[in-house]
Amino acid sequence: QVQLVESGGGLVQPGGALRLSCAASGIFVVAYDMAWYRQAPGKNREFVADAPAGARPEYADSVKGRFTISRDDAKNSVYLEMNNLKPEDTAVYYCNAAGRARTYWGQGTQVTVSS
Repeated sequence: QVQLVESGGGLVQPGGALRLSCAASGIFVVAYDMAWYRQAPGKNREFVADAPAGARPEYADSVKGRFTISRDDAKNSVYLEMNNLKPEDTAVYYCNAAGRARTYWGQGTQVTVSS
């Protein structure tokens, strides 16, 4: 059974930082393109960042310079370092693993940026 388990979300003030983690089981992330998406209330799920296997990370324009995605294939995990958080970053953040035949999603972790 494949599981992607996100953690690290929470409530943070504007300008603050959080580090999200995604631990995978049932798959080896080394064989997958790993990414983070987010969904704010009343909005569609949107791309945040991805770390393709063997390629450079890519970021949504809205988070460039503030967020950093990294992956640790040995730990079967992917991370999202988020700095200078803004209220508009408030959303549920989802981990995504995209392979040749299947795509998997985690259950999400809530990030709330508010004073």
